[in-house]
Amino acid sequence: MVQLSEELLQSLDEVAGARGVSRSKLIRDLVADGLRRASVDEVGERIAEGYRRFPQAQPDEWGSLEVGSDAATEDLLVRLDAEERATGQPRW
Repeated sequence: MVQLSEELLQSLDEVAGARGVSRSKLIRDLVADGLRRASVDEVGERIAEGYRRFPQAQPDEWGSLEVGSDAATEDLLVRLDAEERATGQPRW
């Protein structure tokens, strides 16, 4: 059981009437929505905390992201160039 002020009850009744639902259904929906949002906020905060602990583009035990991505990009471009030449495509 939850105690609510007269003002809250009046607001609930107005919103419930506008939506065409009972006060109980409106309260259930609002509580469910609030809990869903709290869960989404918690996940977002966990993600943000991870980025605060391990900022992006900072070298870690795996090395520098920039160096790795540059090497991977260069490797990909070399392989694509070889594939295009093998099919007779002109060079850029």
